Amino acid sequence: MGIKETESWGSRMGLILAMAGNAVGLGNFLRFPVQAVQNGGGAFIIPYLVCFLVMGIPLLWVEWAMGRFGGRQGHHSTPFILDSMGKRALWKYVGVFGIWTNIAIAAYYCYLESWTLSYMMHSVLGTFHGKTQEAIGNFFTQYVSLGPSAVGIPYEPVFFFVVCLLLNTWILSKGLMAGVEKVAKVGMPLLILFGIFLAYKGLTITAGEAGALHDSSVGLNFLWTPRYERILSPTVWLAAAGQIFFTLAVGMGTIHCYASYMKSKEDIALNAMSAGWMNEFVEVVLGGAILIPVAVGYLGIDKVNELVQLGGLGLGFKTLPYLFSQWGPILGAFSSFLWFGLLFFAGITSSLAMGTPWMGFLQDEFSWRRKPAAWSFGVLVFILGMPTVLFFNYGVFDEYDYWTGTVALVVFALLECLLFAWVFGMGKGWSEITDGADIKVPRVYRFIIRYVTPALLLWVFVGSLFTPKGGDWGAYLKGNWETDNSSILNKILNSSIHEKIAATADLSKIAQLRDQLFYVNASRFLLLSLFVFICGLVFVAHQRRCTLAKRKRMEATLELTKV
Repeated sequence: MGIKETESWGSRMGLILAMAGNAVGLGNFLRFPVQAVQNGGGAFIIPYLVCFLVMGIPLLWVEWAMGRFGGRQGHHSTPFILDSMGKRALWKYVGVFGIWTNIAIAAYYCYLESWTLSYMMHSVLGTFHGKTQEAIGNFFTQYVSLGPSAVGIPYEPVFFFVVCLLLNTWILSKGLMAGVEKVAKVGMPLLILFGIFLAYKGLTITAGEAGALHDSSVGLNFLWTPRYERILSPTVWLAAAGQIFFTLAVGMGTIHCYASYMKSKEDIALNAMSAGWMNEFVEVVLGGAILIPVAVGYLGIDKVNELVQLGGLGLGFKTLPYLFSQWGPILGAFSSFLWFGLLFFAGITSSLAMGTPWMGFLQDEFSWRRKPAAWSFGVLVFILGMPTVLFFNYGVFDEYDYWTGTVALVVFALLECLLFAWVFGMGKGWSEITDGADIKVPRVYRFIIRYVTPALLLWVFVGSLFTPKGGDWGAYLKGNWETDNSSILNKILNSSIHEKIAATADLSKIAQLRDQLFYVNASRFLLLSLFVFICGLVFVAHQRRCTLAKRKRMEATLELTKV
């Protein structure tokens, strides 16, 4: 505890790179290309860009504006940023999402980030050289199952998780300018350079060279050939909207926090656009030129179609090290190191952002110094994150990702959009967005922010809540109201696990599924407990504010009495 330290950004470029780093993450390279393949290829770009223009950009402006407004009032975390804009006490508890989501996402994201550190080491040591694709896939399975280390490090996943967490915490303890901004200024350019090199390699694959089955054009055609029959599917639009949330890091509270440290008249309109479009370049141009083209070039379309069902992790960690090894021991190891280095920089620039809302809250409301606040974040993430390491195979990682990395983002974004446009008021909100702007913001966005964005967010939430069986939305029109196991309702009821239990007579398999059920429910209890804990801290902070305000009024009254 102590006096509150004043934070600020050192430069505009540092702020933009930090904001872009917050958005550019592992999903740009692992999730986006797989989403595109699964949802219409080139046709997916149409709903993706529409969602970016009418939901992504408006939410970026809203969150930057809310953050700068709250920062002028001395607030650097969402509970009291939202409280300063709303008329009811409820909004400060809505703002709890902006702290809770970041801690919970960091708990599993830092574990995923730690994989990249481990794989960088294994790339340099040549662990993957000479191994078959199946052997490298087994390496990943053994790794997340806490099996014996290939290099003799006891409990290797735990070791690298702790190393990754210590690195994040140490950088956060240095502050915005000397920590986060410095890492962004180094990490983002390196990420882009690594990405350009790997994209060049992915775009110059020639059939017959180094064991390649196809030219790079085959992989690009597989990824980007439009399948227009998918474009009217609500499932595809939901996927596009979800990717926009995931890639821009909106609905989390990190943007609010970063923007709250801006100067009161500093531009947000152009800054937000710059960070947003930099993220899109990395995702569409670089992300679209590495994973799928390289995989198709060396494995063929049928095999990649099979692997796509495993998602980006299956391709990125189980497959790409094998494909890079086809380029020879030196270039293969170098490319593998760059690939996982790229993922590491993408990850750490995002995970650093996740610590700032919690730190800002403790510094504002309880006068904590920066270093204790940073280390308290590290301790919280360690406690919450260890279950994702120890019980990865029981679905704890996936539960954290679903509830905090998907559902919570949509809920918070919807509520903050309603607050900004309808409670704070679109007139004041528009002035906040355009105040000090270095570009002319199209007035049509005033209408979009007020009506279109909240309507789309509501549609995304309702669509996720009641997703029909097999994604067949036409079934509802025919009176079939059976929901899919991917829907929020069925997730709450654990329908998928219960169906598997009912479908098997194998007692050992039933025991495993019951264990999974226990860990899934336990992980939800942990997440709920964290949310309640933060709500309690917000309540205490509010009472402290009320007590301080009352004391000041009494002191003012005494002064008047003396006069």
